Amino acid sequence: MILAERAARREAQALAARAQALNSHSDVLIARLRLEIEKLKREIHGSRSERKARLLQQMELQLEELEADASQDELAAELTARSSTVRAFERKRPSRKPFPDHLPRERVVIAAPRNCPCCGSGRLAKLGEDITETLEVIPRQWKVIQTVREKFTCR
Repeated sequence: MILAERAARREAQALAARAQALNSHSDVLIARLRLEIEKLKREIHGSRSERKARLLQQMELQLEELEADASQDELAAELTARSSTVRAFERKRPSRKPFPDHLPRERVVIAAPRNCPCCGSGRLAKLGEDITETLEVIPRQWKVIQTVREKFTCR
């Protein structure tokens, strides 16, 4: 008797497991078929949701407003660019005051090349000179040293 009950119980459990497997399989099949039906409805009828259409219209309105604001900003920028003229200016070069004339000066001349460095010609004409003044301080004595760099041009 006990063996018969155990065998019956095992058979009942096996049947229940098969039924549960078929049930879960059919649930999956039903869900898949519903999904396919919804996809086909969307293809045939399109989106039926009024909310989606309303959201799309709101987004289009916001886009139009943003484009209008951008064009107004561009027009305002062009008007301000046309109306405001900025005058050019030269920067003030830093300059030192010249040394006083009563200070003694020592002239140091840096010799220019005798021949033209680009063509080798010996015919050079004096164009001018650059003078740089530096102050040399000797205890209890002041003097200005002028460094002269002669400028020549090729003829």
